[in-house]
Amino acid sequence: MLDIELIRQNPEKVKKGIANKKINPKLVDDFLNLDAVWRKLTKETDDFRANQKILSENRKIEEAKSLKEKIKNNEEKIKTIEKQREEILYLLPNLPFDEVPVGKDESESQVLKVWGNIPKFDFEPKDHLELGEALGIIDTERASKVSGSRFGYLKNQAALLEFALVQFALDIITKEGFIPIIPPAMIKPEAMRAMGYVERGGEEIYFLEKDNLYLIGTSEQAVGPMHMDEVFNDVDLPRRYLAFSSCFRREAGSYGKDTKGILRLHQFDKVEMFSITTPEDSAKEHKLILSLEEKLIQGLNLPYRVLNICTGDLGDSAAAKYDIEVWLPSQKTYRETHSASNTTDFQARRLNIKYKSKDGQKQHVHMLNGTAFAIGRMLIAIMENYQQSDGSILVPKVLQKYAGFKTIS
Repeated sequence: MLDIELIRQNPEKVKKGIANKKINPKLVDDFLNLDAVWRKLTKETDDFRANQKILSENRKIEEAKSLKEKIKNNEEKIKTIEKQREEILYLLPNLPFDEVPVGKDESESQVLKVWGNIPKFDFEPKDHLELGEALGIIDTERASKVSGSRFGYLKNQAALLEFALVQFALDIITKEGFIPIIPPAMIKPEAMRAMGYVERGGEEIYFLEKDNLYLIGTSEQAVGPMHMDEVFNDVDLPRRYLAFSSCFRREAGSYGKDTKGILRLHQFDKVEMFSITTPEDSAKEHKLILSLEEKLIQGLNLPYRVLNICTGDLGDSAAAKYDIEVWLPSQKTYRETHSASNTTDFQARRLNIKYKSKDGQKQHVHMLNGTAFAIGRMLIAIMENYQQSDGSILVPKVLQKYAGFKTIS
């Protein structure tokens, strides 16, 4: 959530920032109106308490009782206003950094870099599903019979390639001090809300009503809340995690779009980076996460581009986000495979995670996340870019030692 003092002292900045994220700036005025009433009642109540103490000491019992009733009435009003104020506070997204391009959707994001050579085929390239079905490594038909649409079986070499990708990511990223972790796939509502995924985008999340638990849609939703209500020492930062988990998304709103194959499944596996650091180091940490993502893709020798995502496509928690899109020959375009977000102190305030600086002051940490591998999308990219005229698929050299084979045929 946003710092209340920032809203009070610089409301126009907040209005501009949330408007650039396509959120109605009137929410700021609504918050400030409630906040003004809250502050007036709080001061009045504090004054009543001070006077009540004086009256009690002077044995003016009846007058003290009268003030006690006024205090009780005010406390009830304050409690109601605090709830209303918090509801609005949770609707206010993080403010984008000044260097984030202003725009309504991804089409207005900024291309920062293009890397690699787009493969040239002397045949018409097939899409991943056609390749996978012919090779017996992807089966969405049987998955549909068992689980419904938007599910798939990875079989044979595809399953082994998943494990190879995970091991490759572990080898590269743990060298930077990332702690391997397998988090829970289900979390409490307060944890999901604190991470900023409920107010908008909640239709994407699976909720188990009987158990009052959410299924995670990405690993950081379970990793961030690990340290709620904790205080780090500055020497213990950055704290970096590399999480592997299955993830679950409804993919609401994408009906009729990318419905075939394994691009948009309800369940998929993912390796995710997550960092907790100080405010002064978060921009540097963001660049580190992006550089590791690029190192992984360059290791696979896949052509890609990096985008500086515009304000309208950032999401509630992020102040800045880089996306990486890998070239897919069957679609003749780049498609998103990675993202790297700096959420500053937005999630940390909700989770009450702080650190103690050398001078003993406590501040909220900054939190960042970034994709190492979304397994399904990386398998698609490898299959399509490394396909051969006979329908076989070459395995990227860097994965061969983990997979144990060089070709899928």
